[in-house]
Amino acid sequence: MAENKPSGPEGEKKTRQIAGAALPLYLTMIASSAASLVDTAVLGRHATASLAAFAVTLAVFSPATAAVSGAMRGVMPFVASHKDDADGLLPVLRNGMWLGICVGLLGAVAVASVPLIGKAGGVPQTTLDELGVFPYILACSVLVMSIAATATSTLVGLGKGKAVMRSGMAGTGAAVVLSLLLVGGVGSFDGLGLPGAGIAMLTSSLINASVAHVQLRRNTVLAGRPLRLGRPHPREVLKLAAVGIPLAATVLIKFAVLGVLAFSAARVNTDSAAVHSISLSLVNLMFTAAVAVGQATVPLMAAHVKTGDVQEVRRSAHAGVLVALGAVCGLALLLVVARTPVISLFTKDTGLHDKVLDLLPVVLLAVLADAAQAVFGFGLIGIKRTVPSLVVFAICYGLLALVALPIGAAGGLKALWLSLAGANLLLVAGQAFFFQRRSGSLTRPEPAPASA
Repeated sequence: MAENKPSGPEGEKKTRQIAGAALPLYLTMIASSAASLVDTAVLGRHATASLAAFAVTLAVFSPATAAVSGAMRGVMPFVASHKDDADGLLPVLRNGMWLGICVGLLGAVAVASVPLIGKAGGVPQTTLDELGVFPYILACSVLVMSIAATATSTLVGLGKGKAVMRSGMAGTGAAVVLSLLLVGGVGSFDGLGLPGAGIAMLTSSLINASVAHVQLRRNTVLAGRPLRLGRPHPREVLKLAAVGIPLAATVLIKFAVLGVLAFSAARVNTDSAAVHSISLSLVNLMFTAAVAVGQATVPLMAAHVKTGDVQEVRRSAHAGVLVALGAVCGLALLLVVARTPVISLFTKDTGLHDKVLDLLPVVLLAVLADAAQAVFGFGLIGIKRTVPSLVVFAICYGLLALVALPIGAAGGLKALWLSLAGANLLLVAGQAFFFQRRSGSLTRPEPAPASA
């Protein structure tokens, strides 16, 4: 195994490449997360009922969009393998757009069904009456986001992280400005409330998708090529789906089980629910760095996957794990140093503040394990073997879902987070095992026969 470690000049070079490519992706995701807080804050000031309706819709919208993004990540290794080949890349992009439309339509139907889902789930009628057209606007946004995800996944696969940042920041900036104007109003304009938030989110998605496609036309090997949709090739779309759909299913499993954990925390007491929510927010800030690093690792592996160079494929993944762990440790250190002002952003209650600090070591263990497993998961994306990730997640998080309620009842919040950390550590072992095993099956291409 020593020869696969990212040591020496070549390993240091890979580490620098991954870190440089991951930084703009991380900044883009953090900016997007911050923008979503603006919607929550503005709606909360506008009307409590609007904020409740917003939360109900996001309970479906967030996993739907995460699943769409997960499915479209399956396009990245196919894109990366045609990084310098416009003729090979163009059909991948077009088939990827067809896959995006298919999964986007499914997500859109789910979001449009929020009134029915809410009614079946016992959501108060006053909240359902407040929904109005908002779920249908967000359903359109899901479909647009699926097209944007195709373009951004293509840009990531081509190693164009700065282009992704340009499109993402443009959409995020529009979302913030429009939310402030359309929800809260300005001057004599009282604002539109919840529909205004929907319009802001849809417009943001349209801008993100448009700028991302412009970046594809201007700054990649596809410059000057027609990027119209074209007719679908079902066999090729299914080939992309075979990598992407297990990723979407994995995301949904994670969302569902984290929901069970939140329910278990809420059953302990109100303080535990609040501390759990704050801890998850802190985890998301750190874990996003691992997602960015994992995405940056995929295109770096592509050339080695193509040539069947197992040693370099593994070395790239191991370099990604080191970068991810380093980034998360750096963010964790920053959090520990600035713990008082950071936690004060979430609560002014000194009792909750102390409980968050008491839980912090376990939270950091959980996110470090999650970061490592995520990068190995992206390694499996890079070699186009994503079913093992789905299987490992289904087993580890399935077990976690089964024990979450009794563990929360018996041991409280700390025991609950220890069980999450344990599940993540099992994921590290499972993801690393399958990556090592499946990468070993890569074969070198047959040499071309000598000409007569």
